[in-house]
Amino acid sequence: MTLKVIGTGFGRTGTDSMREALNMLGFGPCHHMLEVNGNEEQKRLWRALARGENPGWDVLFAGYNSCLDWPSAHYWRELVREYPAAKVLLTYRSPESWWASFEKTILAGMAQSTDQASLGLALVRDQVFSGKPEDKALAIARYVANVDAVRATVPKERLLVHNLGDGWEPLCAHLGVPVPAEPYPNRNAAADFKRAILDKPPTAP
Repeated sequence: MTLKVIGTGFGRTGTDSMREALNMLGFGPCHHMLEVNGNEEQKRLWRALARGENPGWDVLFAGYNSCLDWPSAHYWRELVREYPAAKVLLTYRSPESWWASFEKTILAGMAQSTDQASLGLALVRDQVFSGKPEDKALAIARYVANVDAVRATVPKERLLVHNLGDGWEPLCAHLGVPVPAEPYPNRNAAADFKRAILDKPPTAP
């Protein structure tokens, strides 16, 4: 397998709904932080990458046809070069809307984590947000900078900016596949995240 679709958007931009959409369209399995959370080997490999080791992209994505969300979104520049035939997606919502969702979910989850080697802390907290994810101004600035960098770097013919609520039509047109009869997925709202992550005993991806 090789990656056919690369996601560049931060977590909490509709990535879990997009993950399900890509699976439904035949571009799965789709790699997502949920895959890391549920697999000890994935945890080992991605933690190694976050420490500066190099397991190799084909090892990290063995068995996957697409990727979204952190951790892979942090490495989108390398992935866009490594897989030049892959289509690129930027899942997007307004910066203030993103922060409101991030604060209630991922930020709260990081505050609960007790394992300093966890991927959420080692990558998202310490690298994406320079150890200060609770700093709203800094976090929003990093979010906006990522969006601007994707738009400036990825050729327009490879890139789809998919806003929350855009649904099937632009995605299917970008990927060259028919629009399914089923509704576009709606997954991992803040309440779903709370039930799945925050209400469980602390774990460390």
